[in-house]
Amino acid sequence: MRAAIWAEGVKLAGSTVGRVGSVAIVIGVSVLSGSMLLAAHSDDPQLLAKLGPVATGDWTGFLLGAAQITGAGGLGGFAVVLAWIVGREFGDGTITGLFALPVRRSTIALAKLLVYGVWAVAMSVLLGIALFLVGTLAGLGPLTEAHWAALARQIALGVMSAAIATPIAWAATLSRSVLGGVSVALGLVVLAQVSVLAGLGGWMPLAAPALWAVSGGTAVTPIQLLLLLPFTGMAVVATALTWRRMQLDR
Repeated sequence: MRAAIWAEGVKLAGSTVGRVGSVAIVIGVSVLSGSMLLAAHSDDPQLLAKLGPVATGDWTGFLLGAAQITGAGGLGGFAVVLAWIVGREFGDGTITGLFALPVRRSTIALAKLLVYGVWAVAMSVLLGIALFLVGTLAGLGPLTEAHWAALARQIALGVMSAAIATPIAWAATLSRSVLGGVSVALGLVVLAQVSVLAGLGGWMPLAAPALWAVSGGTAVTPIQLLLLLPFTGMAVVATALTWRRMQLDR
């Protein structure tokens, strides 16, 4: 397992997709959040009305905007990288070489998911630090206890957004392509939005993290958040079993 984890880590660190995905998540969300903060200081009443609660122009509005951006785009950003981590073996034709290694294919799949998880946690923490720096440089002042809690929820939102993207690994395996995984990711994003409109709210794992972060932890119960565990666990098990039973001719 240790060798498989090292190999997958080197692949991700040296990949263009990994670098672009990291920049998009950390820098992209930070820049968009900073843009919303600038817009909050506008004199245009129509623009301020569109911003809603984000228009306060303080830490509360800034972190709320960051949570909204992460909730809307976090799943897609993490999913693209995960689809590449798993699906690249099929697209590059390296899957045949994996069959010759003295390592179980299920172990390789778990190593891929573990590396993805470590990367996702690192990106979530770095995003939290980047947002703190942006807010500080913008002169928002010191953070209160409530603001620190909101920043902690932002980091947790990033981790949970990465967790709900794990079915993409299974989709990329079944379709044997990166594109197949990305296509399912788009479907999951749409499903999350529809579930909110349908009133499922916190009972839909795809939507619960964003609702929890945006509402300040009031719109989703701890039990509803815990549904992420079986949701993610089933995706991990399904991916590992599919890799274990994989055949080159199918």
